Amino acid sequence: MPRLKEFREFRETMNERVLAEGHKGIQRFFALDSQAYTEGALPSKTKELMGLTASMVLRCDDCIAYHVIRCREEGCSRAEISEAFNVALVVGGSIVIPHLRRAVALLDEVDVRGEGAP
Repeated sequence: MPRLKEFREFRETMNERVLAEGHKGIQRFFALDSQAYTEGALPSKTKELMGLTASMVLRCDDCIAYHVIRCREEGCSRAEISEAFNVALVVGGSIVIPHLRRAVALLDEVDVRGEGAP
């Protein structure tokens, strides 16, 4: 069941709606979140892999989808993403497996559509 387009459209629309409420704390948090993944002592690519791993351990499907897409946009290979998946599985345990399945399915969809793939 393809979900890439639906995910992107819903995320963009709802982020605009959330930010349009004008709450300074929410706006600041969104800005902080975006800044955390910019180039610094660690490259953005590494930070996205870290975000993917953390999201899998926390079992947040929206976050996992976002980071799978961003990892490919940052040039991560499937092998690098698989390493992140493995770390998440070891840290999070078997409860991560359903999220791993959905993450691989989305990664397949990203690659088939050529969206975000290097």
